[in-house]
Amino acid sequence: MPRTSPRAIPLSQSDFSTLKLLPALLANLESLGYHDMTPIQAASLPVILDGKDVIAQAKTGSGKTAAFGLGLLHKLNVGQFRVQTLVLCPTRELADQVAKEIRRLARGIHNIKVLTLCGGTPFGPQIGSLEHGAHIVVGTPGRIEEHLRKKTLGLQHLTTFVLDEADRMLDMGFQPVVDTIIEYLPRHRQTLLFSATFPYEIDQLSRRTMQHPTRIEIDSVHDESSIKQYLYKITGNQERTLALRLLLLHHQPESALVFCTTKLQTEEVAKELRDHGFHAQSINGDLEQRDRDIRLTKFSNKSSSVLVATDVAARGLDIESLDLVINYYIPRDMEIYTHRVGRTGRAGNKGLACSLYADKESDKISMLKAYLEHSIQEEALPAKSLLKLRPQKPPMVTLQLDGGKKQKVRPGDILGALTGNNGIDGSDVGKISIADQSACIAVDRNVERQALNILGKGKVKGRSFRVRKV
Repeated sequence: MPRTSPRAIPLSQSDFSTLKLLPALLANLESLGYHDMTPIQAASLPVILDGKDVIAQAKTGSGKTAAFGLGLLHKLNVGQFRVQTLVLCPTRELADQVAKEIRRLARGIHNIKVLTLCGGTPFGPQIGSLEHGAHIVVGTPGRIEEHLRKKTLGLQHLTTFVLDEADRMLDMGFQPVVDTIIEYLPRHRQTLLFSATFPYEIDQLSRRTMQHPTRIEIDSVHDESSIKQYLYKITGNQERTLALRLLLLHHQPESALVFCTTKLQTEEVAKELRDHGFHAQSINGDLEQRDRDIRLTKFSNKSSSVLVATDVAARGLDIESLDLVINYYIPRDMEIYTHRVGRTGRAGNKGLACSLYADKESDKISMLKAYLEHSIQEEALPAKSLLKLRPQKPPMVTLQLDGGKKQKVRPGDILGALTGNNGIDGSDVGKISIADQSACIAVDRNVERQALNILGKGKVKGRSFRVRKV
């Protein structure tokens, strides 16, 4: 895919007035105090206004809503009172925010109707609103798919399709639902995909849904300068686990990947960490697939903080927001070292890699320093007084529902149950993974009991299911 960057855009061209926007939109931007474009706006808006498909890396707060919002408003035919744009969002809260921002941007143009269609709210009134017509629909995948299936929403006149926070949408298990929605869309349309990260699934989604998209990354490519690498010398193997505990207590990562050499080491190290209060798990080739899946699910959804793994077992891991990598033992193969370290500092985030070594491993250190094109800093271990601290608990917990694909349970059904009347906020729901006979749902630790109560005493898709904390 072609790539572009805001660095190639001169400062003199970063003003909204340089764009060929409708005068009413430019006047409204002026009244709102919007003058200079953010990097994502400067890089994407000219391409969007040119009618091309765009896949863009953009985080919350980067101005991405205005980027796609201005683009869809510019091409909207107000005189045709039918749905011309669909914006998909992962949660009801985000959909409400997006709809509100689009309405603000559209203030200078009369008679534009923006309608939100989300789960957790009554279906009937939404049918009534659709019967009165709308230009722009903003909604969550489950509810949009339901309207399409029941033929209460028609998209035959759609010209623009937006996927906002696409990576979070896939994290929550919405890929099958998104694929179903796409089947209802006209073949000739503009598709805009915004995502904070570019995991493999996003690339695959873009290939299925977009025509020769322009790919835009804003500070998303990591290099050596984005990953801080440190060496820590230990006196012997007996001090190795102690050093590991000190580093984890010092950095307090939400997600840390610890690399060991053997399967036995992964089990021993994880158990030692658990004995000292860390939420640690191991993965290795001896695990049953079901256990491996559960452990990886808990690690990826941030309900387990530390994963201890061999290089072979760690293959296929796709954890973009990995705070810390620790080499419990430095590998002899320097390419393996580079691969390990490269798992942190991704998607524009700052990364951290720490490596432990004893005297007898000095030859590996010499090889490492010769191999790297930059220096690697040697540091003293954090103070042992840190051992008095209790390890930080993960921000999320994982709940397992005894209902899955075989019971026709979808992510939207679970999300709707959790966020319905007197429910929890959609922002408190993390990844939702659906298996054949079960579903794993990550929820914020602070709403664990409430979520268990909602799912345990309420119904999902009209049925009662057993639920428990994993």
